[in-house]
Amino acid sequence: MGKILQAFSSDNRNFIVGDKDKKFSFPRFCNKIHIFVNMIDALVKAGDFLWTYILLALLIGCAVYFTIRTRGVQFRMIPEMIRIMLGRDTKEKGGMSSFKAFSVSLASRVGTGNLAGVASAIFVGGPGAVFWMWVTAFLGASTGFMEATLAQLFKRRDGKSFYGGPAYYMETGLKARWMGVLFAVLITLTFAAANQTVQCNTITASLSSTFGIEKIWLAVALAVLSFVIVSGGIRLIAKVTSYMVPFMAIGYVLLALWIIFTNIGEVPSMLRLIVDSAFGIRQAAGGAVGVAIMQGVRRGLFSNEAGEGSAPNAAAIADTSHPVKQGLVQALGVFVDTIVICTCTALIILLSNVWNCGEDGIILTTHAIESEVGAAGRYFITAAIFLFAFSSVIANYYYGETNLRFIAQKKWHLWALRIATPLLAFSGSMIELQLAWNLVDFFMALLTICNLSALILLSPKVFRLLEDYREQKRAGIEEPQFKKEMFPEIKDKLEGWD
Repeated sequence: MGKILQAFSSDNRNFIVGDKDKKFSFPRFCNKIHIFVNMIDALVKAGDFLWTYILLALLIGCAVYFTIRTRGVQFRMIPEMIRIMLGRDTKEKGGMSSFKAFSVSLASRVGTGNLAGVASAIFVGGPGAVFWMWVTAFLGASTGFMEATLAQLFKRRDGKSFYGGPAYYMETGLKARWMGVLFAVLITLTFAAANQTVQCNTITASLSSTFGIEKIWLAVALAVLSFVIVSGGIRLIAKVTSYMVPFMAIGYVLLALWIIFTNIGEVPSMLRLIVDSAFGIRQAAGGAVGVAIMQGVRRGLFSNEAGEGSAPNAAAIADTSHPVKQGLVQALGVFVDTIVICTCTALIILLSNVWNCGEDGIILTTHAIESEVGAAGRYFITAAIFLFAFSSVIANYYYGETNLRFIAQKKWHLWALRIATPLLAFSGSMIELQLAWNLVDFFMALLTICNLSALILLSPKVFRLLEDYREQKRAGIEEPQFKKEMFPEIKDKLEGWD
């Protein structure tokens, strides 16, 4: 790239376009390209700095602190999580149940991160990255519990339904609307912009590899399709996709389990490889352990979203009798996403022995499955990734739209986002995968820092809620009830509760 720019810059010819006084200059054009490349490089370096020196310590530190203060809520209360998820909340009166809200959040979690994200983590950080994805999930489940409980506490009512999320608990709980607006801007940039690049890049890479279609034509088709849907047309496509994705997710898990069980004798050695690569002396000497940790935490967060602030938007919609209930259910979602589904993908890649073939992302996952089940696996994974990723494109747009509405009720804001979506779909389809991940890492870091800051400040309220829930359970109350009088200083603002 640099040599090409240098060659262009050395050519001082000017080309006249239209008016004789308006000239197109190669040097000026190349300077603009240089500025753009430098901006991208600066974002990548800033993202690396945030992850290396700030976010990694903040994520792990908060997760450990929340785990200690809640006395290991994500481990001790797993039976209660399952009971709530499978049961029917007595408070539900036409609203969204805990299980339905769990399904919505799980549908947003299960997708590209589980298929392409795991592969990228292994491609860059080696098998040891998987171990650190596990650590992120085990500890991060406590963070997921905290943010979902807060989203429930500060949810708002809209008829019989509810809505909310971090922007709302920042505004109401911290009395800091500026922070809510900042979060709304960051989540829009992260999900409606940066995340779109990874999703669209994954779709076009998968379809191009399977059917041999040029990426540029797939990028154009994806841009047009995304614009039609986010503009309010063809709602049937989104509706059909919402029904098909859960079945595809179940199908993927069943396929993964079949591959694992047919190679069950090799699984212990694969698990040893993961642990050895995470702590091995040879890896430590070469600096690979640090890379594995960074990739494991980054891709683990992208996949399970614990602490990022996205899942609370789904948690807030549940109509439940106590905020802690939805916190417990969402903590379970972190386990299901990373410990179950991501591990399945990792084992498939490692069992196939193609993880060091030089391929990245969804192409690596596709090669791994194809090596185990034949050509049919390629078509299955292509269909799965299209449904997973494209449904995420739609969901990411609505994350952006919802948070733009929090900032201001301006129609031109929404149309600007709708016009930007196909442009991002096209450009994201054409860039390199690692560049797309770098953009996501930068914005995801800023978003997570903002959300974790609010969680720390509001954590005393969650600890009180959890103690209240446990006291009611010890008193023999099967379905604990929340009374907003326990927070007299803000009870008038808890409009989602009677």
